[in-house]
Amino acid sequence: MQQLYIITYNHRMDYKSIAEKIIELKNADLELRDRLIHKGQLGEGYNPDMEKLHIINAEILNELIDAIGYPTIDKVGNEACEAAWLVIQHSIGKPFFMKKCVKLLEHAIIENQANPKHLAYLTDRIAVFEGKPQQYGTQFDWDENKVLSPHPFDNPTKVNQRRKSVGLNTLEEQIEFIRSQAKSENQTPPADSESRKQDIEKWRRRVGWIK
Repeated sequence: MQQLYIITYNHRMDYKSIAEKIIELKNADLELRDRLIHKGQLGEGYNPDMEKLHIINAEILNELIDAIGYPTIDKVGNEACEAAWLVIQHSIGKPFFMKKCVKLLEHAIIENQANPKHLAYLTDRIAVFEGKPQQYGTQFDWDENKVLSPHPFDNPTKVNQRRKSVGLNTLEEQIEFIRSQAKSENQTPPADSESRKQDIEKWRRRVGWIK
C-alpha cells in the first residue's frame, strides 16, 4: 500500500515532485481500469481492487491538498491539475473529500487556474450519488432498456446551454460518444439490473452518500 507523505524541499513545497506524484496516482487508476476492461470486468459492479485504489488515491491527494491547497495550474501545471481532477472524480467512496474539493475547485476556476469542465463533471457526480438531478448531463448509466443514458437532469432545455458555457459538446453528441466508447470497450449492461440497483443503494448508505 502506498504511504501518505508530504514532499518538502528547503522548507518550501516541491511542486514538481507533487505534480509527479499526482500524475502517478492518475496513471495507476487508468492502468487498473485498462486491466479490468481487458478482463471484461469493468461493468461487473464496483470492483474491490478499484475501490481500494480509489480510496488510497483519495487519501494521498487529500494530504497533498491540505499542504498546498487545490492543485491548480500555476502550482502543478496543466497535466497534474487534470490528473488531480480525475482522482477526485473517482473518489466516490469519500463523499466528504469530493464535496471539499468542489469548493476548492470553484475558487480555482474563479482565479482561472482550473478547467470549468472539471467542476461540471464533479458537481454532476455528487448530485447523482446524493440522488439529485444533475445539471450538465455528464453522468451516465444503463437505463431500463439496457442502454447507456444520462442520469436525470434538472432542466432539459438548459442542459446544452450550461454545457456550452463550460466548453462541453452537446448532450446529443456526448450520448453518441459514450455509447460508442462502451461498445469499443465491450461494456455490457448488468445481467440483473434490480440486484445491481440494490447493491448501489447499500453502497451509497455504507460510504455516506445517503442515510
